[in-house]
Amino acid sequence: DVQRRVVIQANVDGRDMGSVVSDIRDSIDSSVQLPAGYTVQIGGQFENQQRAMQRLMLVVPVSLALIAVLLYLAFGELKLVMLIMVNVPLAAVGGIFSLYVSGHYLSVPSSVGFITLFGVGVLNGVVMVESINQRLGNQGGGANTQNAIDAIKDGARSRLRPVLMTALTSALGLLPMLMSNGLGAEIQKPLAAVIVGGLVTCTLLTLVVLPVLYARFVSHSR
Repeated sequence: DVQRRVVIQANVDGRDMGSVVSDIRDSIDSSVQLPAGYTVQIGGQFENQQRAMQRLMLVVPVSLALIAVLLYLAFGELKLVMLIMVNVPLAAVGGIFSLYVSGHYLSVPSSVGFITLFGVGVLNGVVMVESINQRLGNQGGGANTQNAIDAIKDGARSRLRPVLMTALTSALGLLPMLMSNGLGAEIQKPLAAVIVGGLVTCTLLTLVVLPVLYARFVSHSR
């Protein structure tokens, strides 16, 4: 801004950047009397993080909305779209818990991990719902309640192996990133932790919760 400036640099270690910046601002407000014309601006990695998080606040909702639109075009039923989108919070539970256990914080890499995780979760939901739909269609739309329940059980059982294979290949591929301690590990670990932890809960809950919700809310109206 065509002004003189004094640069004070510091590294953040063992804490999240947001709380450190908050403490810095509180200390300045309570202990420093700035002369007229003087201002304090926090930049560097924090500024880049804030800019990236603002973009992600737009990208994530838009991505989820586009996924919902594509699911509706594929299935043509709002109930099925909502059922598959249930996998998003199911996946987020594991990602958040994994961040907490591993001691990492919500950051840009972990946010990217959540986006990837949501994609895998929705894919598992599509595979499960499509398998159940096919079996209900073969039984005349599931008019008989017992036949509908049998079709749901059979569809879920048949998708067990594909869903587990998808989760295992993704998780095993990210284990080296999760266990790395070299250069760039501070970026790799949060991303890997979110995806691996989220895949565990998403896979287990998809195989249990999705068929139950399908039987409760969808099959009776088909």
